[in-house]
Amino acid sequence: MVEKLIQFAVHNKFVVLTLSFFLFGWGIYSVQTNPIDAIPDLSENQVIVFTEWMGRSPQLIEDQITYPLVSNLQGIPKIKNVRGTSMFGMSFVYVIFEDNVDVYWARTRVMERLNYAQRLLPQGVTPSLGPDGTGVGHIFWYHLEAPGMDLGEQRALQDWYVKFALQTVKGVSEVASFGGFGKQYQINIDPYKLNYFNVPLMDVLNAVRKNNNDVGGRKFEMSDMAYIVRGLGYIKNTKDIEDIPIGNYGSVPVRIKDVASVQMGGELRLGIFDVDGEGEVVGGIVVMRYGENADAVIKDVKLKMKEVEKGLPPNVKFKVSYDRSELIEAAVESVKGTLIEEMITVSIVVIIFLLHWRSAVIILIQLPISVAIGFILLNAFGISSNIMSLTGIALAIGVVVDDGIVMVENAYRHLSEAQLEKEKNESL
Repeated sequence: MVEKLIQFAVHNKFVVLTLSFFLFGWGIYSVQTNPIDAIPDLSENQVIVFTEWMGRSPQLIEDQITYPLVSNLQGIPKIKNVRGTSMFGMSFVYVIFEDNVDVYWARTRVMERLNYAQRLLPQGVTPSLGPDGTGVGHIFWYHLEAPGMDLGEQRALQDWYVKFALQTVKGVSEVASFGGFGKQYQINIDPYKLNYFNVPLMDVLNAVRKNNNDVGGRKFEMSDMAYIVRGLGYIKNTKDIEDIPIGNYGSVPVRIKDVASVQMGGELRLGIFDVDGEGEVVGGIVVMRYGENADAVIKDVKLKMKEVEKGLPPNVKFKVSYDRSELIEAAVESVKGTLIEEMITVSIVVIIFLLHWRSAVIILIQLPISVAIGFILLNAFGISSNIMSLTGIALAIGVVVDDGIVMVENAYRHLSEAQLEKEKNESL
């Protein structure tokens, strides 16, 4: 088989050259389209189900949420394992699928089963799917440099402007905010005043909930004119909360300001984000969608940040905290440098030992074509260009070089012996 293949290549040089150019061109296209990342994604094929029920103990979360979800999600096809974790106020369920399962097919199956499992959970508790990213999807971190702006305003700017803009970038699954204070209305109730006015605590909660809502009406006609009636009831400031009625004391209405103090404050925090020991900052983490090109996504995010920066308040700028593209570019440059060094070294070795420049050209042509075929196979099997795969190609170059030297030297020796035998016969 090998002998016939060699004979075909020798007698059909044009076909071999055409095939070589085709493979090299296909390889260049594969290099440009192959996802590039620095870190290989070795995480499991999983879908995360997150459920929040604040104020409940881990044991109650386990009994009321985690256990019903785990027991119902086990019936999904092509599942390897289902793992559950319960903590104070939160439940996490990790559904592990087989490696050959498409991640979006898996998310669809989990969502279908959650619609059925919803009836088993406590009222008002709604599970949600985690982002369609992986454990190595945190490709870009940034923070805001905003001198003179308090942390609450920075967090509001991040949550309501910057985050929504960056989430529109192709390949971005989520932009997770960190740092600062999440603004919220805080009602500090005095239990002694509640007892004095004989108002239950649940009446206060229900009153706030019911009075923060718009009410729909209907259209009616009067004097050949149509009027639409609706009620506007969304809370806009602390005074709107203070004036909410919660009961009666005799014939006098009792309002929230009579039993509590209302203020604008920050959400309870479990940690802070500090940069270089110079103080707290507010920023975000860009999470890449599963299977995307990390290098291309980072470039698109940077372009979008330049557009977003034009709409920021004066003296507010973006600062990069972590940029994986630097590591990606360093890894690619390392492989390029290794390839060039090996080509030069092999050429020198072949020319010194064989004293035949055409033999060196054969090996030099063999190296880029071999690398191009490697990238074609990476694309075919859905493997990204990362440190492990690029290092494997760099190591394989040495094997290709050794094979090329042996084959070229052997062919050169046989051709030399045949030429000497031919000259000897002609002299006789």
